[in-house]
Amino acid sequence: METELWQYLKTANKPIVLYGMGNGADKIINILNEKGISFQGVFASDGFVRDKLFHGHKISSYSSLKEKFGDMIVLLCFGSSLPDVIENILKIASEQELYAPEVPVIGGGLFDSDFLKKNAESLHFVYNRLADDISRHTFENIIKYKLSGKISYLLNCQVDENEPYTSFLKLENERFLDLGAYNGDTVLGFTENFPKYDSILAVEPDKKTFKKLLSNTENIKNLTTVNACISDKCETVNFKMLGGRNSVLGDGKDQIEAVTIDSLTFNPTYIKMDVEGEEVAAIKGGSQTILKGKPKMLISAYHRTDDFITIPKAVLGIRDDYKIYMRHFKYLPAWDTNFYFI
Repeated sequence: METELWQYLKTANKPIVLYGMGNGADKIINILNEKGISFQGVFASDGFVRDKLFHGHKISSYSSLKEKFGDMIVLLCFGSSLPDVIENILKIASEQELYAPEVPVIGGGLFDSDFLKKNAESLHFVYNRLADDISRHTFENIIKYKLSGKISYLLNCQVDENEPYTSFLKLENERFLDLGAYNGDTVLGFTENFPKYDSILAVEPDKKTFKKLLSNTENIKNLTTVNACISDKCETVNFKMLGGRNSVLGDGKDQIEAVTIDSLTFNPTYIKMDVEGEEVAAIKGGSQTILKGKPKMLISAYHRTDDFITIPKAVLGIRDDYKIYMRHFKYLPAWDTNFYFI
């Protein structure tokens, strides 16, 4: 098994620098501080270099830090699927040791060697339930990535976004429930690829993003939209509205209605679930819908440290007759990794 990244960084004899700023960098810096690991610089892509400090370090360019340090260890602190950004990341990786530390998008805990040992039995259980070789290959590589931070494992298992539709996910006259509909991108993609759908219910909690959803999908037929968040119970909740994909349940100042899948009375045949770490709660709130109808489901598995365990167990705890597939699409780090339940 691969050496844990954090253990390796403790003994590294090269300067450590961070690529990127923002929330991801904050989380990585917190972990470095907790583990007594120092870093010597921060750089941004050329268009984002600013004359200011980030955690006490002047924001530099890659070329200036390369000139200063020569050989470095670069920690990638943001995520992207944009081809030009990934091309630049790979260029840097060809010149330096580059790692993308695995930190949870939501919640705490690390996918480290202790987590792996503690949860080995559960991870083996999920692995043995995967339905095809690509799923098992994906699972193995992403586990190795999570432990080591090496992006080569992600590159080794990524597939085209259309691969599930030609392989195992057959969609046609569907009643599509889009949970975490964002600005309508998945609704538009679904209607373009599967124009013979029956109906769509799109749920999006963030008010600003919901307005974009309405605007972008105003010409979509048989579409109902709901401005609410999905949970395991119906209630009014605090919600942190950030105007994007990072809006989450929490101690925010905004209040919004939480609904369950079961309360929607929609009877979906296909569910897409990307709800910023609330996937397990959403599954629990849809237990009757899942039990009675066995809808096909795409569920994101990259928000929380234990998603690889808790999501499959939550679904199989309701119905044990699902086939489980796993796919990772082109994204660094592993933010576009999904389970499919068929």
